[in-house]
This record gives sequence, C-alpha cells and structure tokens, in this order.
Amino acid sequence: MSTKVTVTAVINADVKKVWDYYTQPEHITGWNFADPSWHCPSATNDMRVGGKYAARMEAKDGSFGFDFEATYNEVVDGEKLSYIMPDSRQATVAFHKTGNQTEVAVSFDPETENPVEMQKHGWQAILDNFKKYTEAN
Repeated sequence: MSTKVTVTAVINADVKKVWDYYTQPEHITGWNFADPSWHCPSATNDMRVGGKYAARMEAKDGSFGFDFEATYNEVVDGEKLSYIMPDSRQATVAFHKTGNQTEVAVSFDPETENPVEMQKHGWQAILDNFKKYTEAN
C-alpha cells in the first residue's frame, strides 16, 4: 500500500472540547461533510477497541450518498484514536494541545480508485469544516 496521507488543522479550543466534538454523534452530524451542499444526517460511535463508527454522508438534494464505517483498534481518550475501514485501510487521528489550541492530525491510507491529491483535499475539507463547527459552538 502507498504512503499515508496526513491532513491537519489547529482548532481554537481545548483538547476536551475538540475530542468531544470529534467523537460525539450529536456533533459529528454537524461537521462530517466536505462541502456545504452535503450533510451527515446520522452517526453512531462506540468509542472502544472493537467498537464501530458509522456515519451517513449524502448530498442535500438526495442525488448521492454513502455510509462510512470503521472499527476502532486503538482509543486513547483525549489523545488518539485509530480505526480500520472495511477495505482494510487504516486511519489515525491524533490530538495535540498547543497552548490554548488543539492540533488535530488525521493520517489515512488512501484508496486506489481516486487520485491521492483529491482524497487529501476531501479529508482536509472535512477537517476544516470540523474546525469551523467546533470554533462556532
């Protein structure tokens, strides 16, 4: 498999808030999409090793949608989580406190159907949306 791709954002909030907003389903539905024409109507999250994460992402006009699912293989509360997707790709999300801010770094194995740069842009757009949502609430 190719090299991991990493996207990052620095959020103006403490680690606890950033962790909670990243992992709680009632917040996930508020930010988990790359473009304003999309939304995340539902999410569930069982935050433990072997627990499942599931989120529905779809176009607001109903033209397209998909389910994103993963199983956790590591959860370090407030610091890091890792998961594996059904196609065996892995991702890790790390939370680093820097003063009054929190850096979030998401590293993932790219899939093979779309250009890596396009995937990086999509994951970065979702993370940027997370930053916007967290700082606004």
